[in-house]
Amino acid sequence: MASKDLARQIVVISAFCFMIVAAMVGVGVFGGTPVQDLQDGALAADGSYLAPASSAFSIWTVIYVGLFGYTVWQAFPRQRSRSRQRDLGWLIAATMVLNGLWLVTAQFATLPLTVLAIFVLLAALGVTFRRAVLRPGRGVVDALLIDGVTGLHLGWVTLASVANTTAWLTQIAPSSWADAAAAWGIAVLVVVAVIGVAIAWASGWRVAPGLAMSWGLGWIAVGRLVLEPPNTAIGITAIVVALIVLLVPLVGTVIHRAADVRNAEV
Repeated sequence: MASKDLARQIVVISAFCFMIVAAMVGVGVFGGTPVQDLQDGALAADGSYLAPASSAFSIWTVIYVGLFGYTVWQAFPRQRSRSRQRDLGWLIAATMVLNGLWLVTAQFATLPLTVLAIFVLLAALGVTFRRAVLRPGRGVVDALLIDGVTGLHLGWVTLASVANTTAWLTQIAPSSWADAAAAWGIAVLVVVAVIGVAIAWASGWRVAPGLAMSWGLGWIAVGRLVLEPPNTAIGITAIVVALIVLLVPLVGTVIHRAADVRNAEV
């Protein structure tokens, strides 16, 4: 078992390194094409009605810093044999590899394959976050570096998968569909609201996924209300959905903790 634990720690470190190298390739550091210019601009901030403004992607810095913190922390000798690290380390490593693979796919493959890649990543994050909820840890570090970072990663990729899919559909849809684009965009955002509330409920009102989703939705609103392509209806809907996915877990947390206090007093 000790050798497997050490192997897990090494795999997590390797997965993080792969993800960072892939991210550097994705932003053009090594001479590759920046993500916003890939796939004929389909993934750019003006590529579809549900693409967030480019500032939204600064959340990756927070996620990468959090994953770096997790990678360093899990490598400590005292973390090696912890049951929670055994439960989640391999899964978190898988999400980092899949994160990097999406960037590689966007750089070298086709737009439909990026959709497939991001939904595989989304599924892996869903499984990882669900296991983190079912097998809770202890202390602030656990809460931040496992639950918090995985929750942010899940929330952002949930929204990114919508933007990625919309970018693909925008490329392949006939021009006659343009008149219904606003209605479809609003409908998709309503589905996003349902998904955000469902994630909050299923996770015991964890805030991190909703925080990441509301961040992205806010920047979709900026993109449609201020930037190109403009669409006031989608922009306003994005603001409403952002408030829903952020406030529902906050209110749920308050109610849940109030109930715990009442039960403790009984």
